Amino acid sequence: MTATPSAQPASNPAAEGTGYSTYEDVLEGKCPFGGSRVGGAHTSSPTLSDWYPDRLRVEQLHRDGAAADPLADLDYPAAFATIDLDELKADITALLTTSVSWWPSDYGNYAPQMVRMAWHSAGTYRIADGRGGAGQAMQRFAPVSSWWDNGNTDKSRRLLWPIKQKHGASLSWADLIVLTGNCALEVMGFPTIGFAGGRRDAWEADDATWWGPEHLDMTDPGSYDDMVDRSGRWTAEPGEPGYEVQQPLAASHQSLIYVNPEGPNAGGDPAASAVDIRITFGRMAMNDVETVALIAGGHAFGKSHGQVAADRIGPPPETAPMEAMGLGWHNPVGSGNAEHTMTNGIEGSWTPNPTQWDNSYLENLFAYEWEQTRSPAGALQWTPSDPSAPKTPDAHREGVSHSLMMMTSDIALKVDPVYREVCQRFLADFDLFTDEFAKAWHKLTHRDMGPKSRYLGPDVAAEDFIWQDPLPPREHPVVSGADVDRLKQAVRDTGLPVSDLAFTAFSSAVTHRESDKRGGANGARIALEPQKDWAVNRRTVPVVAALRGVVEQFNASAADGTARVSLADAIVLAGCVAVEDAAAAAGVTVAVPFTPGRVDATQDQTDVAQFQWLAPVVDGFRNYEQPDLASTTDVAPERFFLDKAALLGLTAPEWVVLTGGLRVLGCNHDGSSDGVFTERVGALTTDFFTTLTSMDFQWARADDTAGRCTRFTLDDRETGVQVHTATRNDLVFGANAQLRAVAEVYAARDGQHRFVRDFVAVWDKVMMADRYDVDPSHAPTPRVPAALTA
Repeated sequence: MTATPSAQPASNPAAEGTGYSTYEDVLEGKCPFGGSRVGGAHTSSPTLSDWYPDRLRVEQLHRDGAAADPLADLDYPAAFATIDLDELKADITALLTTSVSWWPSDYGNYAPQMVRMAWHSAGTYRIADGRGGAGQAMQRFAPVSSWWDNGNTDKSRRLLWPIKQKHGASLSWADLIVLTGNCALEVMGFPTIGFAGGRRDAWEADDATWWGPEHLDMTDPGSYDDMVDRSGRWTAEPGEPGYEVQQPLAASHQSLIYVNPEGPNAGGDPAASAVDIRITFGRMAMNDVETVALIAGGHAFGKSHGQVAADRIGPPPETAPMEAMGLGWHNPVGSGNAEHTMTNGIEGSWTPNPTQWDNSYLENLFAYEWEQTRSPAGALQWTPSDPSAPKTPDAHREGVSHSLMMMTSDIALKVDPVYREVCQRFLADFDLFTDEFAKAWHKLTHRDMGPKSRYLGPDVAAEDFIWQDPLPPREHPVVSGADVDRLKQAVRDTGLPVSDLAFTAFSSAVTHRESDKRGGANGARIALEPQKDWAVNRRTVPVVAALRGVVEQFNASAADGTARVSLADAIVLAGCVAVEDAAAAAGVTVAVPFTPGRVDATQDQTDVAQFQWLAPVVDGFRNYEQPDLASTTDVAPERFFLDKAALLGLTAPEWVVLTGGLRVLGCNHDGSSDGVFTERVGALTTDFFTTLTSMDFQWARADDTAGRCTRFTLDDRETGVQVHTATRNDLVFGANAQLRAVAEVYAARDGQHRFVRDFVAVWDKVMMADRYDVDPSHAPTPRVPAALTA
């Protein structure tokens, strides 16, 4: 029997001692454990991060793994191959030209809003760490799902649900979102240049990626103010020297995809907006031509919505009431949609024909002068000052028309001299504009997929693009087991130390990023600009030269049509030799796996500017820090180190064992003894762990910094004699409770064989991380968490 609220007393004795004072408190959702209501829900008790805000969140390495994935056992490439892509595109196209009552389509065509959905899904990508992008459909989950700039994308995805439901596990949300964007452009007459499937979905919210330092109340229905807030995100005010957004951030504001359409601080200054645009799009790996193509091309379609004041709109999906069933931003005005729709606050269309690909966006931008006005929601926008300018039809009411609209970020293209010159070229040559928008759209929606070997389906674009980090085809057989034995001996005959061989192989592979599938040993780009010139790689230069000699000698002796070895393979194989010899020196015989088949990239296949973003700020694996680190950031080195472990896709145990092995192998970038807690450098012993956990020693600060110390000495507790030196990237494995617990496993008396076994496994994982030519899916591929926080 269920009692009704009216049957309950005003003061309920049964609530005593529970934290509830009355039954009404229960109905209102007050937390019995001292929490408070936020946005219609109650908060939980304080977390570890609330109590210890500076703690290292090692647990983020284990987010979104197989345990969260109901499709962890799915061979997605095989499943995707069963889809009739023509039928799928026909289903999408049929949806685009319909309209449903619960969310009517503008102009009777859903295509413009689907372009926005796909663009915003892909537009979170950032080049600094490769995070974001369309690759895992993170638009479905907080915080991205509930950003102000993603208002009403929840409706677009819900419209697509019947199609997703039809194809089930064979079609990821990530692939469906991008393909729908392509189909939407094609419905409106724009010729796209290809689509690749192969994206796997994430399965839980992202509470790790650092989206900025702002502390925003995302539960506030009037969160438009959040979009204006730039607190701590920028290094200076607009126009001041050093004006830049913090790394690795890309968007100009929290909860935005790109820039505030009203200009910095919603100030309506087009010139200042152009500065933000260049910085933001540059951080998303787009040059000036690509930036203009994307803005002008994207704004050729659809309209912006700003009919209702922001403070009247309900909470976003993550904090919406349960009965909303995952839909947010409820609009209580009129029908709540159609002609009453509210999204970003700006109202109107850029062109007279918002569902047709043409050049009228640029034609009107330059044909007329524009004056500032306000939308019905109060947002700053621009309309033509000439009353004879063309009108745009109302999206829902027959016979009603409106003035054209431009945003401050549109006028920026007209006032910035470089953007203006690109616009003029596009105005003079519509075919050029079409081609550049097609290439920029393809890059936007595929940028985070990695090499083309991961691309699936019959519509993959034929052209290779430099942003795909292309590799030449392998045109010879791979080396045999006997060849490998010959090459191993040739490596040993060079006389190069174990430390140098291991360091070079690891340095070649450690650039890999699971986030956007860039970097890695395949291609031997460590021998090319810019990697060969990085300070962290100086030790590799003579080693690469010596291994090149091994390659040339082996290949010169090979008969026509027989196996050849690449420099990339030789570098990795030399690392295998080093690990095997180091294990033998520690009394353990082990065979390190080696999978040949890598090829060597050329300098022409390497985008130097974009690869420069892979240069480490901190690489704790090689005990490297940028010399000016302390003066440029307050982020502790060990947080960068955790971030790098995350980008490599390592678990906490893998992070620990890999670092311990690299230390005893002598793999510091400068050959220093920091963290090399052994007298047997080059032997794969557990000395790093036994020293780290020993109470025979004590640690002391080696510098005089009043704040965060960066260097330490290890002193004998009895004599006070200095035994070793270390950095924060060494001591973190003894100071952090979770990492120390793992370190103790290898420091134990029975840890040696386990250590060698585990080190070899993670070594092979790192060497093979970019071998999508062997396993294109790398399934299941967890979402990479971010550990880097200010």
